[in-house]
Amino acid sequence: MNFLIENWFLVAAALLSGGMLLWPLLQAGGRGASVSSAEAVQLINREKGVLIDVSEPEEFAKGRPVGARNVPFGQLEGHKSLPSNKALPLVVVCPTGARASRAAGMLRKLGYEKAQVLAGGLKAWQEANLPVEKSA
Repeated sequence: MNFLIENWFLVAAALLSGGMLLWPLLQAGGRGASVSSAEAVQLINREKGVLIDVSEPEEFAKGRPVGARNVPFGQLEGHKSLPSNKALPLVVVCPTGARASRAAGMLRKLGYEKAQVLAGGLKAWQEANLPVEKSA
């Protein structure tokens, strides 16, 4: 006990460093996990994952990952484009990933436990040279 009192700064440093190591895990738990473009493609191909684009219709028309379903962020609850099988992995995307992060949290609350965010959004998808389609 005397050691702890005399070396309180070492104890504080150890607690602080442990907290810093745990912080990303706690953050991910609140927002939901993110996946890279390559991991998203694997989920789609191997586990029948569904791409959900939470962009507004105008943004969706300008460009989206091929095969993505448009479910605007404000219309998530009960949208007809969401899969009825809530066990399927969902990869949620938007232009930057900010809206997708909030949407994934909402989808998990709606029962889609495997909802994940595409890290970097549509921009990361394009940088990985993955196919993008636009509406005419």
